[in-house]
Parts: sequence; structure tokens; C-alpha cells
Amino acid sequence: MRSDALLRLLPLTAAVAAVWLVAHPSWLGVAPGWPSAQLGFGLTGLVVFFIAACLVQLALTRRRGCLLVPASVPDVALQTGYYLINAPIEEAFFRGLVQGGLMALAGPAAGIVVGTSLYVLYHRLGRWGWMDVLATSLVGLPMALAYWLLPGPPSLVGVALAHAGATCGFLGPGPWLLQRLGLLRSPSAEHQPPSTQQAGPSPLQGQPRSGAGEGQGAGDP
Repeated sequence: MRSDALLRLLPLTAAVAAVWLVAHPSWLGVAPGWPSAQLGFGLTGLVVFFIAACLVQLALTRRRGCLLVPASVPDVALQTGYYLINAPIEEAFFRGLVQGGLMALAGPAAGIVVGTSLYVLYHRLGRWGWMDVLATSLVGLPMALAYWLLPGPPSLVGVALAHAGATCGFLGPGPWLLQRLGLLRSPSAEHQPPSTQQAGPSPLQGQPRSGAGEGQGAGDP
């Protein structure tokens, strides 16, 4: 997790911070926007996307045949905290910097298409299987549309909260909850200590693994 923060989260943060410090563009979304709209979407999305991501992960696990599950409650808490940091950083880069910048230069269509495509393909860098990579579009596209359509000035608040819900449902807390509910009955659903789990380009512990020999690194949807 420490190496992932240095190799992935730090560069993404630095890129966004550099643009903000130099230009302070409004399209970057580093602002509260309309708090009622942002919090309404974000808090609702936190719950809805958590549940939806759990269901998507359950369906993919039954096809994939295996899933890493946090080994303990402290591990769940650690991963949850990390995802709450990860979500706004990824949103700031893909929705704020990439999508917002392109929307300002070339219009909404260009920003949404390029920003969402890069966000989805970015998960492949962690050796995610294509099934899981494509599943991230179920988060990427709604976040892109919300960033564009929510009323008021551009803001990362709403999309960051919803993104955190999706990540926690797909990785770590979500799989742990599915197992606690008795929904993961496959012997391939494994407990794995935090010390043996790898962090990757969207490195989140408890990540799904491909059952067909195609490894998947950590990452969030």
C-alpha cells in the first residue's frame, strides 16, 4: 500500500496540484460547487454504487471462480480508509484534469469519451482481467456524466463520494460483506493476510483475481 501511494497516487496528485497552483481553472473541480447538489448526489451514490458494485462483483466472481477477501475487520478498516483517499485522487485526475480540461478545450463529448476511456483502460495496467476492466465503465461513465451535468460550478465532491462507494463495494469491504452474508460459497474465495496482498495501478487490497490465468492487479472501479 505504501509503494502504491508513492508510485500511483502521488504522481496523480502532483499532476492535479501543478495545474491548480499554476492556473486555478474552475473546470478542475477543486471547489464545493452547489453543496446541496453535490452532497445529494454523492451521499446517495455512496450507498447505491456500493450495493451495485457488490452485486457486480458477486456476478463476476461466479464467472471468474475466485476472489480475494480481507482477512479481518482491521484489514477491512485499513482498506476502506485507503479507498476513501484513493477515490478523490482518481476523480481529480480523470474527471477534473482530463475530462474537465478537454471539455474546456473541445467540448463535453471529447472530455467524457477520452476521460472515461482512459479511466477504464488505466485499470488494465494492474493486470486486471478484461471482465473486471470493462466493469469499471459502470462507474466511469456515470461519474463522467455527473461531473458534467450536476448543477452549479464543477466540483469533485459528489463524484468522489460516489466513487468511494463503488470501490468499497467492488473491493475489500464489499467482498468481505458478501462472504459474511454467505454469498461466496466457492472454495476459491480466499482469505489473504494484508501483508501478502499487492497494490497496483488502482491498487486496492482484496482485489478480484482472474481464474483463467490472467492475473489482475489491484485497482478500483
